[in-house]
Amino acid sequence: MPDTTTAPTGSPRPPSILVTGATGNLGREVVDRLHAHGARVRCLARGQAGPRPGVEWAVGDLTDPAAVRAALVGIDAVFLIWPLLDAAPAHGLIAELVAAAPRVVYLSSTAIADEAARQSDPIVQVHADMEALLRDAGLRPTVLRSDTLASNARGWASQLKAGDVISGPDVARTAVVDERDVADAVVAALLAHPDRLDREPYVLTGPEVLSRAGQVVLLGTALGRRLRFQAVTAELARSRMLADGRSERLVEALIAASLRRPESHRTTDHVERLTGRPAGTFARWAIDHAAEFS
Repeated sequence: MPDTTTAPTGSPRPPSILVTGATGNLGREVVDRLHAHGARVRCLARGQAGPRPGVEWAVGDLTDPAAVRAALVGIDAVFLIWPLLDAAPAHGLIAELVAAAPRVVYLSSTAIADEAARQSDPIVQVHADMEALLRDAGLRPTVLRSDTLASNARGWASQLKAGDVISGPDVARTAVVDERDVADAVVAALLAHPDRLDREPYVLTGPEVLSRAGQVVLLGTALGRRLRFQAVTAELARSRMLADGRSERLVEALIAASLRRPESHRTTDHVERLTGRPAGTFARWAIDHAAEFS
């Protein structure tokens, strides 16, 4: 559902989009698609990334209002990924968004329970808090609640070099979604006329609910290997993640998510509603990315 932004002279001009989280698995996909659609793309990142034709880089942090203010100059719409486990530092960002008044597309989580006073774990709670901050500021964001991204499986690559067992904390079954489908949905929302978008959150899921063990089996099929998943205790998972250099706060949030986040059996057609085509399967993702695990 692409739209055309009109310059003050009346001649059509491509929209100018600020992308946050542009160096991550999803952000890179969003940037590539926006560039392919002819949008003017500016990325806000903590450090200068490698040069990319047609992409402008603004160096700064989302918690630095001055950096955000500079990055928002001339911007029509913002794709917002909030990277912290606390929404409190976002107040300066919100104020700058209100002052600049771009359209905002916010990436949230399908695990939010709208009826709950508190969410299941810190990661989901910060998404709920960010949604509330954006909404209460009058920004009328387009909220895309994404399920678990298939690209998270890339974290298993190092284990697969050592053998056919992937071990880690078990998580609740969920409708794993291909990050390429989420990126297509993000771009559709950024380029659409606001009147064509729902005010209620879009819930982006894959077509089938999978356990972690189920994902591992499908990945093994794509690789031609008999892989299996081995669940480990929270204590062992915690010690491994800390040894890998992750922050203690992030590790505790991930452990809480593995222990407390409820299973979801929900699948939706919201990817198709935004992009015009159904969401792909994890099996397809695994085949397309098999070379990354070889």
